[in-house]
Amino acid sequence: MKLYTSNRAPNPRRVRWFMAEKGIEDVEIVDVDLLKGEHRAPDYIARAGVAQAPALTLDDGTTVTESIAICRYLEALHPEPNMFGRDPKETAVIEMWTRRAELLCATPLMLAVRHGHPALAALETQVPEVAANNRAAGERSLKLFDRRLADSPWLGADRITIADGVLFIGMEFARLVRFAIPEELGHLGRWQAAMRERASAGAGA
Repeated sequence: MKLYTSNRAPNPRRVRWFMAEKGIEDVEIVDVDLLKGEHRAPDYIARAGVAQAPALTLDDGTTVTESIAICRYLEALHPEPNMFGRDPKETAVIEMWTRRAELLCATPLMLAVRHGHPALAALETQVPEVAANNRAAGERSLKLFDRRLADSPWLGADRITIADGVLFIGMEFARLVRFAIPEELGHLGRWQAAMRERASAGAGA
């Protein structure tokens, strides 16, 4: 298998983080320079179907895109440590927090960076209002995650799961626009510190 990825980009970094948590080392890593537009090259689009990373090409030539879909496939091949749920209830709760992390916080913060950081102007036409509005939306969601983490050491279960990775990588990417968790959200701050201490924290960065 080959994973087409790009360092520092948040969606590829999710997959690299996931692989590091699971100890997956049997996937060939192929770097794609997004700022140079390598993801828009005809041969890349012919393989992946879309001009985006990450993309996982299987041994039979099938290519899977979308970071969570790739992680689900890798989970099926490497079921331990479990990151998506061990039973129907746990799977549903992890999925719920993964979706909340992505839709309410990670995606808005990523859009804030893409529309607010000068270096990313090569990727799209930046709109300052998009950056400001999405940053505000992401920051509004933080209290929800802080409340959850007051009752649980991790976001989706009693152990680290894909939900933690989605939220963490989104927040780490937003450091490019000087995002920081407010000091009063102590549970969220404790969780972030624990995430940064893990060996997986630097994967794909």
